[in-house]
Amino acid sequence: MAINAGGSLNSVPAPKQQTLATNYLDLASGSTDWAQQYVPDLMAEEAEVFGPRTISGFLSQVGAEESMQADQVVWSEQGRLHLSFKGKVKTKAGGITSGTSGLITIDKDIDETTTYTTNVHGVRNQDTIIIAGSAGVVKCLVTEVAAGNSDLEVEVYGHASLDTVGFEDNDPITVLVYGSEFAKGKKYTNFAGAQAEDRGANEPVFKSFNNKPIIMRDYYEVSGSDAARVGWVEISTEMGDSGYLWYLKAESDTRARFTDYIEMAMLEAEKGLPGTDDTADFLTGNDAHTSGTEGLFAAITNRGNVTTGVTGVNAATDLAEFDAILAEFDKQGAIEEYMMFVNRSTSLAMDDMLASMNSYGAGGTSYGVFDNDADMALNLGFSGFRRGSYDFYKSDFRYLNDKATRGGINDAAGANAIRGVMIPAGMSTVYDQMVGSNMKRPFLHVRYRASQTDDRRMKSWVTGSVGAATSALDAMQIHMLTERCLVTQGANNFMLMK
Repeated sequence: MAINAGGSLNSVPAPKQQTLATNYLDLASGSTDWAQQYVPDLMAEEAEVFGPRTISGFLSQVGAEESMQADQVVWSEQGRLHLSFKGKVKTKAGGITSGTSGLITIDKDIDETTTYTTNVHGVRNQDTIIIAGSAGVVKCLVTEVAAGNSDLEVEVYGHASLDTVGFEDNDPITVLVYGSEFAKGKKYTNFAGAQAEDRGANEPVFKSFNNKPIIMRDYYEVSGSDAARVGWVEISTEMGDSGYLWYLKAESDTRARFTDYIEMAMLEAEKGLPGTDDTADFLTGNDAHTSGTEGLFAAITNRGNVTTGVTGVNAATDLAEFDAILAEFDKQGAIEEYMMFVNRSTSLAMDDMLASMNSYGAGGTSYGVFDNDADMALNLGFSGFRRGSYDFYKSDFRYLNDKATRGGINDAAGANAIRGVMIPAGMSTVYDQMVGSNMKRPFLHVRYRASQTDDRRMKSWVTGSVGAATSALDAMQIHMLTERCLVTQGANNFMLMK
């Protein structure tokens, strides 16, 4: 019986151990020969050229996770304790001095979140108020609250009228209630034409917010034949896996990417617009419900504070910018510990700012390291600092630096690039409407859907014919799913740096 060798086999024997054109395998040319004398020297380890590629971990540092069973999470936040408003000097027939020292109207609350068209603002007859505007600051007594609108008639302490102070019609003003004053035994009229002893009680004001979870899914698939093949590249992954099965590497990368997507969605997500032809129609089939969810950046933009820096180029590069930030925080909850997660350029700008405060920094002598010698490494960075009564702790935010994530977006975003975020440390107390009581929660935490039947925090399951066969599919499919949303409580205490 004759054996016919393939025509492309370079298997002609040679009398000596030498490399000849007839006894080697040219792998580059696609030859099918395996009877070569010298096999390739294959490097059996995958080179990790990008370092840690995953960006997850931010939320685990600043927040917590908690299960829920409802379709949305609803929480209430305290309103401001004191009555302070934006308004204007009111135009009246005959001028602002006609029949009274002055007439003003209440437009919005001090945070400009509530617009008033009726007298539900809480300012009452006989209240004493401060009026501040471009003409100056005066103190007044409210003599009448007009029924059905937000007009207030006032008498000015120490002046004949508002116009003698310099106020003109439609001048924008800020109004603060600081007390009240009553005559002895006097009955008063709170609203025009009404006689009453009771001025009406002011009820506590709270603001209600809500967010809804989104469902995220991904999967990886490998054929049954490929799953039975052992590869020759040794791999290690961010998930801690290692070995030679090439599909294990691909599955681990899919899982790591999905884990990053979970965190990125909690940072970047936006809500859709109800009643419009947007994603609401596709995802819910009901215009009354919005699709999407509110991520961290959207929550701070909508309900928090945004700084672009004094120069408008980079945030927090000098103490003047930080002083402006402190002044804004003083107007809010005055929480005195903040964690700053910033990109590289902002981190270095802060280091340079703090170094310039050192009297020896200009000469390059010291960055806070004392008793230097030739063998001591000089610390050129800062992990935190204190300004006024506030403590700031600085950390690099990999998500804002990585070229494949926000780092690449920031390069193209210009003035809209996100340079960092300031997050208050500690807990906040809010009324949880689902639980029905006051609860302490981190300012930032994740809610995920879970019950005794199904935990959707991070589900993973395998289908197909590989291993334990579950279907006729000649492949293995690894599925991943989560359903969650981010709760940003007290967004007025957060700062987004652009």
